[in-house]
Amino acid sequence: MIALFKHPVWAMAFRPFYSLAALYGALSVLLWGFGYQGTPELPGMYWHAHEMIWGYAGLVVIAFLLTAVATWTSQPPTRGGVLAGLAAFWLLARICAFIPGWGAAASGIFGTVFFWYGAVCMALPVFRTKNTRNYVAVFAIFVLGGTHAAFHRQLSPFDPAALLTGLQSGLIMVAGFIGLIGTRIISFFTSKRLNVAQIPSPQWVMHATLWLPMLTAMLMAHQILPAVAALFAFAAGAIGLIQVYRWWYKDVLKEPMLWILFAGYFFTALGLAAIGASYLNANFLRLGVHLIGVGGIGVLTLGMMARTALGHTGNPIYPPPKSVPVAFWLMIAATLVRILATFVSGTAYTHSIRCSAALFAAALLVYAWKYIPWLIRPRADGRPG
Repeated sequence: MIALFKHPVWAMAFRPFYSLAALYGALSVLLWGFGYQGTPELPGMYWHAHEMIWGYAGLVVIAFLLTAVATWTSQPPTRGGVLAGLAAFWLLARICAFIPGWGAAASGIFGTVFFWYGAVCMALPVFRTKNTRNYVAVFAIFVLGGTHAAFHRQLSPFDPAALLTGLQSGLIMVAGFIGLIGTRIISFFTSKRLNVAQIPSPQWVMHATLWLPMLTAMLMAHQILPAVAALFAFAAGAIGLIQVYRWWYKDVLKEPMLWILFAGYFFTALGLAAIGASYLNANFLRLGVHLIGVGGIGVLTLGMMARTALGHTGNPIYPPPKSVPVAFWLMIAATLVRILATFVSGTAYTHSIRCSAALFAAALLVYAWKYIPWLIRPRADGRPG
């Protein structure tokens, strides 16, 4: 058993979690797109949104942060049996969500434990080294787990309005992580690759990209001060759009590993602004949800998984493997089709949902085909990790 936990797949969080995210993300979106109806306790659309927010996106967030924190703190990464235990809670949450009756409640417990367990794994090196910059990230993981628990509290008795609000709070919390991660890395990666000056962000902007969505999510989860929540969401979106403009260089378009990050950050910012505007015009809500859900979560997570996995497996980042831009364009197409679906109805809506789901899944499966062999083998350069 001890030897099993020494396998390369348990060396760092990105290895098992990126593999699981790619495979499960493809499976779950295809199930939704082609008719899976969930369980009586977690039906249809609620299951789909739940799994994309806390199942797929939440896993990628934890994978990235637990991988990055080892670099940020110069501490050993979460690995071995501790990492396997974290993966087990995630898997149990996914499996239980398919079981009628007690499954939804069990999924709620296991899923919440996954996030809070992940927060502890990040907190240990952060607090041990007094890495104050990342205290907020630890707190934000606990909040993400809290939005998950709040959603499950509304399942019994089943309260559709409260559940939709709960889903939106989880989605916006993920948007906050996109803001945090994107603000730290996009200008930095651009500077390194294009050999241009890194565009610094004021400290208050660095904080606002996470705090504004996080406050929005907490207000939504407790269904209080909706006007304030909308204002926070709109402000976060506006800041994000300004950031994209500030960081932009035209040569970004020549580099798939860069433009995919810009695209994901842009879609997320636009989605936050749309959700904020929905307080005045409800028609913006669906648009905002899918700008974040597919354009933000789908596009940016794929870009992050593609780039960070290359670096951490000892493979060259530039130029990327030829299959990588293919996966990126498939995800962009999934986003555009899903946005289009918000403006149509009837048969056209059904077909557009299926088309978007197929494109989304294809993008992740291309990633899985190319990357999983690297993720389960030792680093190409022989270094640990």
